[in-house]
Amino acid sequence: MNRKLPICVMAVVLGVLGSSALLAQAPAAPRFVPEDHRPPLFLREDFTNEPEETPITLASIGSKDLLIATYGPGKDMVAKSHHASPKDDPSYVWLGSCTQVCGFTLRKKDAYVDLGGLAKIHWRTKQTGFHQLRLMLKLADGTLLVSSGFEGASNDWRETEMTLADQRWRKLDAKVMNDGAWVDAPDLSKVDEIGWTDLAPGSGHGTGGSVGSSRIDWVEVYGLPVKR
Repeated sequence: MNRKLPICVMAVVLGVLGSSALLAQAPAAPRFVPEDHRPPLFLREDFTNEPEETPITLASIGSKDLLIATYGPGKDMVAKSHHASPKDDPSYVWLGSCTQVCGFTLRKKDAYVDLGGLAKIHWRTKQTGFHQLRLMLKLADGTLLVSSGFEGASNDWRETEMTLADQRWRKLDAKVMNDGAWVDAPDLSKVDEIGWTDLAPGSGHGTGGSVGSSRIDWVEVYGLPVKR
């Protein structure tokens, strides 16, 4: 019996062996490390100094590339405040004047934002009473979402961060500001507006424990810009 392999078979065998050797020598694809791809600062807003409890308008916004929107039955009562006392009182957005539930958002004129990956919100806030400040997002398709996570009451201003990937989301009714069904894994790759609500009417100034409101001194949003 002829033990010699035909030339064509030998060529195939050698080709397979050669390809295997090249694959074995090829470097492995680099591992994707989310922390090496942190999104940049997309926007920061500090709000302008204005007299106490001024209805919020575009004049309240320092960044000229931003627009604002208000939501809910109490939307016309969102106020911008700055007081002479205490001496270090900042200029902030105040939801305490919302006699019905309200929400407030910021929007960049020329870009959506991708809030996937390690996108986050960094802000300085102060809540009183049982008010719980929650993130509010409007997607490019018009869907409104409200976060499961919140900032609770504090005796003083505090800086905190929320990573968007840690949140669960419910749908939000823009007219009455009621939270609806859970939305599993919403697509946050094209977010139109970013803001907040505490899903409760403000109780104004009040006295003692009856005071209930939310305050936002400044906000930073970290995410990837997406051209409109």
